[in-house]
Amino acid sequence: MGVNARIEDEPDEAVDGLVPALFRDAPSSVSFNKLRKRLLRQVRQAFDDFQMLKGQKRWLVGLSGGKDSYSLLAVLLDLQWRGLLPVELIACNLDQGQPNFPKHILPDYLTSIGVTHRIEYRDTYSIVKEKVPEGATYCSLCSRLRRGNLYRIAREERCDALVLGHHREDILETFFMNFFHGGRLAGMPAKLLNDEGDLMVLRPLAYCAEDDLAKFAAAMQFPIIPCDLCGSQDGLQRNAMKQMLGEIEARMPGRKDAMLRALAHVNPSHLLDPKLFDFAGLQTNPSP
Repeated sequence: MGVNARIEDEPDEAVDGLVPALFRDAPSSVSFNKLRKRLLRQVRQAFDDFQMLKGQKRWLVGLSGGKDSYSLLAVLLDLQWRGLLPVELIACNLDQGQPNFPKHILPDYLTSIGVTHRIEYRDTYSIVKEKVPEGATYCSLCSRLRRGNLYRIAREERCDALVLGHHREDILETFFMNFFHGGRLAGMPAKLLNDEGDLMVLRPLAYCAEDDLAKFAAAMQFPIIPCDLCGSQDGLQRNAMKQMLGEIEARMPGRKDAMLRALAHVNPSHLLDPKLFDFAGLQTNPSP
């Protein structure tokens, strides 16, 4: 698959003429079709730039019930339907035992659109509430517990990769959180090998804007499930980064894309890390 291939050139009907169940009630407007195809192009670009399809056969797609993971699944199914994603997909939701979690929504929805899925129950909510002091943020521990379980499930399902719905803003926010609070230059990679070395973690939405995903999810009328744990806390560092980036983009449109491009064009000799560049080995060329 080359990056120059155009989604506009791909057929909008399957070989048998059937529209995928996921898109049967999708809007037919020009604006929605442009949005849909933009997301498809951006995901294909990420596939190509980071060689996400290399040797891959079966993916576990993490599905939280939020707009981003629903959109990720939809785009992957769209590409699969078009013959552009030769990978088997299994959607997985980890029910973490949050109070009032509507257990029926995801399995009912996934069944209705004919998607292979696995719903796993693990009460990590109680662990997080017990371990994290009142007023502190839950996200870090909650994320680690969730990721560990998803790795286990991916192995049990014989998957090559765990696929997550992090987007452009997630990557930028993580970069600035590390920059301001961690004292390091690190973001959220689009492709990562786990510590055990047996699974890839893929983020195909790396180039996709959160606003586009929100519009797409609203148009598709996904049954969104809110997070009642970390989503209920105010003053999170990530929220501060999101607000900062939003204000910058409002004043100077296009800065988010410029920042994302900067993360892909790193010049170690112009930074301050002697582990990345041999400053000690620099020598002048004496005049003859």
